[in-house]
Order: sequence, then structure tokens, then C-alpha cells
Amino acid sequence: MSLRLQPTIFVFVISIFWVTLIGAHSCSNSCGTGKSAKSVPYPFGFSSGCLIRLNCSSGAVKIENFDVLNITPNGILVHLPQNCRRPINSIKPLFGSNYALARQNSLLFQNCIGSFNTCVIPTSMISPQFDLQRCNSNKNNVTSCVSPEVNKGIDVLSYETVNRTPCAVLFSSFLFSSISFDSEYSLQFQRIELGWWLNGPCSAAKHCHRNAHCTNITLSNGNGYRCRCKPGFEGDGFADGDGCRKNCNSSKYMVGQCGRITKVGVLVGGIVAGAVSMILLGIACFFIRHRFTLKDQLRAKRLICEAAGNSNVPCYPYKEIERATNFFSEKQMLGTGAYGTVYAGKLHDEWVAVKMFRHRDTGSIDQVMNEIKLLSSVSHPNLVRLLGCCVEEGEPILIYEFMPNGTLSHHLQRERGKGLPWTIRLTIAAETANAIAYLHSAVNPPIYHRDIKSSNILLDYNYNSKVADFGLSRLGMTESSLISTAPQGTPGYLDPEYHQYFHLSDKSDVYSFGVVLVEIITALKVVDFSRPHSEVNLAALAVDRIGSGCVDEIIDPYVEPHRDAWTLLSIHNVAELAFRCLSYHRDMRPTMMEVAEELEQIRLSAWVPASPAASSCSFSDHGSEASMGGMSVKESAVGNMRLVLLPRATECLHPLEEVKERSPVSVHNPWLSEQSSASTNSLLNNIIQ
Repeated sequence: MSLRLQPTIFVFVISIFWVTLIGAHSCSNSCGTGKSAKSVPYPFGFSSGCLIRLNCSSGAVKIENFDVLNITPNGILVHLPQNCRRPINSIKPLFGSNYALARQNSLLFQNCIGSFNTCVIPTSMISPQFDLQRCNSNKNNVTSCVSPEVNKGIDVLSYETVNRTPCAVLFSSFLFSSISFDSEYSLQFQRIELGWWLNGPCSAAKHCHRNAHCTNITLSNGNGYRCRCKPGFEGDGFADGDGCRKNCNSSKYMVGQCGRITKVGVLVGGIVAGAVSMILLGIACFFIRHRFTLKDQLRAKRLICEAAGNSNVPCYPYKEIERATNFFSEKQMLGTGAYGTVYAGKLHDEWVAVKMFRHRDTGSIDQVMNEIKLLSSVSHPNLVRLLGCCVEEGEPILIYEFMPNGTLSHHLQRERGKGLPWTIRLTIAAETANAIAYLHSAVNPPIYHRDIKSSNILLDYNYNSKVADFGLSRLGMTESSLISTAPQGTPGYLDPEYHQYFHLSDKSDVYSFGVVLVEIITALKVVDFSRPHSEVNLAALAVDRIGSGCVDEIIDPYVEPHRDAWTLLSIHNVAELAFRCLSYHRDMRPTMMEVAEELEQIRLSAWVPASPAASSCSFSDHGSEASMGGMSVKESAVGNMRLVLLPRATECLHPLEEVKERSPVSVHNPWLSEQSSASTNSLLNNIIQ
């Protein structure tokens, strides 16, 4: 009896050993059951056999008590909700053996003691994103955005680095993350990103697939690596996971380069039947599409011609536009934007700018009609003139006056010339403000541009300002008409209230122009991810520096602010004006008419002669202020910051005719392009033979 049981017991023991061995090396990557089940990519999982183990709780992926929102080839996105009583050591579970906080996280702390390396931001700038009322008396303490410093070259933070921060509470965090493939970024609040890795250097990596490349991850206490598929392949990149497989498409499948090859007869029959069906379907689609395309082209041509005819804008033949631009030669290309490309052309012996919109873009038709209607209804020396249009060949084209000195952005970013003197910048600012004020106040109904930026401010032969690109402009007629379905504009220039509440007003253009004023002062990029996190947005950087009385830190050195007293004073006055334009609440911003008048006053103050009589002039400013040894201290509209400015002369301007002969500075004298070093880089010199 016992002899018969021995083989059975032996088989039973071997089976248990085998199941245990397999279980020790298997990994479950599924969390939950049914349609709500969630799976994670290799090497992540929820069992002891997984290389990087996560938790599964009620169908939710977690790390301890923190919800995991997404796992990418580069990081783990975790939800970090606001908490006014969260101790720093509560995030210790986020520092595991194979994951830790990435360097790009920005942490918000409370109850900090002493001073440490922080990028301070006002509470008012983060309060719209958080419910600070829950913090009760502690709500004013959330004022520091901190990215803890680590040694150069370290890819992730250590828990000791974060724990050394002299703060008692970790309130929340935010980070910049990519939202598309064209370098657009979004600011995500209450999110934290973890970098992950497998232990060891790439040289010892055994898990990467042959069609994947290995990335070294530098840690404070060793090395790690990640596997990622090469271009043209897709998968998790690990040999033990899904590996890397070619991106399949129909052509590759037909020649057997993707997937398994099926039986020859079925494959050939399927190919023949599919080819015949595709040919017949393609012929049908061609005729249907051709019919609708022709119908759309005729409709678009009719609409644009009606808009042009009603506005007395001449229409030119397409062949004539081709000859004028040398068949749209790349050598005559001036630039490319969101809606099309601009070329330089010679039409009737006169240089013009030819803007060709994208082919068959329905949005471009609306933009063309909008520009024709608006530009033909206004007339101002600082608005670009529309000279004609063309709607043949299904491609809408607009023709403008030619601006040989490019855009203001080109000169501020040193893409053309070495820079602009302060007097020229100030004149450009004043002329641009006059043009926008004209749109807001002199036109009925008013016109809101919606895309004021330095690249839409063109410069003519004498560096006079010309505001362009009215494709996004709208008429402001009634309060209900100012509600937009979605904010449109350029990142960095967009009014935060418009972005948050979808409410468009004239103050939206004021905010955008405030950003342009800061560009004129600093010559910095509006959005620059090479700057610290809190300074990526130029408007936030300017509000911080101007509000703390540190304008000199951001002035473009090229303008030589300390060359004379007037230059420094006028820069400070323009900075103070930009500060008010950038107020978060639109009711705190001045109108464009007030902005234009103040810039003209600052510009004309250059005519005041330096004489003993000037010492008796009175100085005044708007708002509440207190005297501090010749300085003006003003309460700002953002948070509890204080703005320190030099006094501004407002009552000592002499009549223009009286000072014109005596003043060493005449901003009205034209600055001819042949006198400017900047014009030597003009495209006009490249195309005029």
C-alpha cells in the first residue's frame, strides 16, 4: 500500500515545487476585473515576481496611498492633492528602489523657517488652482515654489534632499508636461512625476530588446537604466515584455514584414479581392471628393470675392502673383505661421508681402474674410495696409504692404541686426499703442485684435510700427458677444482671465501689449524653458522683478540704461506701466487709450532740456504713494508686493516748438534703414537685384 503511494507523493511534491517556482518568476500586470480592469506595461506589475511592483486597490493603481494616473516610457505620473497638514515624510513611499521624484517637479511647501533657495511666487498666482480656503489661517503661507537642488547630472531626487527643506508641510506640487508632439506644454497642478529605472548600468543591461536602445539613469547612489524602442518600432522595449515590433501598415503587411504570414491561397485571394475593392472605392471617392472640393472652392471663392467686392479690395490673377513671387521661391520666403506662408513679391514695380494660406483649410477661409472685412474698414498709419487678394486655384492669398525691416521680435531676439536703441523701442511701443487704442476707441463697434505680440508688429523702412495679422480679431458689440467657446491666441501673451473664463474684452489686448512692453525692456523670449520653472513665463518673471523693485536685473544691457538719467527714468516708467497692464484682474488694468497717452508722455519727456529750472518741476504719479528719498513707493495690485519706482515728470513739459531746437534727442527724426546696422541683414537686400 505504501509502495503504491510513494510515486503519487513524489509527483505531488514535484508539482508543488514547479508551481511555486513558476509563481516566483511570474508577474501579474492586470488590476481589477472585467471592463474596468487596468493593465500596466512591463516591467511594472502587482505581484512579487514583477521587477517594479505597484499596488492594486479596488481597481485603482497606487503607490502606497497615492493614485497612479499614467505610466510612460519616461516617468510615472502621480496625483498629489493639496493638503494643508501633510508632513514631508508622508511622501517617503514615492522614493522606492526603482523610482523617485524627477528633477522637473516643483513642490509647494508651507510653514517654512529661515531662508533657503526658493523661487518665490505670490499666493494670488496659485490661488485660482487651489482651494486655499480650506487652509484657514495658514492659507497665506503657501507662497514658495521649490525645486530642491541636486548635484549636476543627477536625474532624480533623493528623499534626503527633499527632507532637508526647512519646511513643516508639503502642500502640493505642479509640473510642466508635454501635451503634443509640436513642443506645446501645459502646467499641471496637483501632479508629481516619478522617474523609474531598473538597477545597473546600460553596459550590463540584459532586459532590453534587440530593437531597443538603453538610456542610463544617473542616481545619487548608483546607476540605473531604461529600455525604449528605436524609431520605427513600438512596444515596451524589454525582451521579457512586449519587446519592439515594427509599426505595421498595409504595405508592409502585404510583403510579409509585419505579423505572421497566412496561407498563400487565402493571402493571394484576399489581396486580389481587396485590391479590386480598393480600386473601385478609390475611383468612387475620387469623383465624390472632386465634386465636393470643387463645390467648396467655388463657395470659398464666392464668399471671399463678395467680401473683397464689398470692401473695394482688388483681386489679382493667380498667374500674376506667381510671377511676382518668382513662383513662390524659397529665397523670397519671409516666414511661416500657423495659417500659411508669407513671401516677398514685386507687383507693378512695388514690393509687397504675399500671404498664402494653407490649401483647403476651412479655417483659413474664415480668417481671410475676417482680415478683408476688418482691414478694409480701418485706416491708421500704424496698421498694415491690405493691397489686394487672390482666390484662384483654391488657395486664398492676401497681399499687404511690404515691411523691409521684419518684425519687432526679429530685432529683440537679435535675429536681424545687433539690437534697437531705447528711443526707437519707445517710439515703436507708442505707435503700436496708438494703433490698438484706435481699434478699441475710434472704431464703432470696437475691434479686439486678440493676437498682439512682437512678431505681429512689423517695421517699415524708417522703423515705424505697423500692427498686422487680424485673422483672430473680433468685433466687440454686446456683452454676450464677448464670450468665446475657447480662448485663442499665442501662449505667453494670453490674458489669464480670458483663458480661465473665456471672457474676451478690450483688456485682453492690454494684457498682451503689457507682455510686449516687457519684451521691449528685456529682449527676453516670452516662453523659455531654459529658464527656472517660475521664470519660464516672461510675464510672471516681470511681475516678480518689477513688483520687488528689481527692474534693473531684467533690462536689456544693449539699451545702456545708465547712459543718462532720462533713459533709466523712462525705462522704469515703461516697466511700471507694463506692471499695471499685467494685472491678473482686468478691472485693474488701464485702457489702451490710457496706455497710449502715458507712453506718448514718456516719449515726449525726452524733449525736456537739462537745466536748473527742471529741479523746480513737480512730480506726480497715479495711485497711493509715499516719498522715500526721491523714490516713489507704490502699492501694487498683485498680492502684497510693493513697487519702487523713480518719480516721473508730468508737469514740466515745455511746448514742443520751444524745446525742439534745444533738445539733443529727437525721436521724431526718421531712422533711415540705410543708416541702421540692423537693415544690413534685411531680406530686401537679398532679393532686390
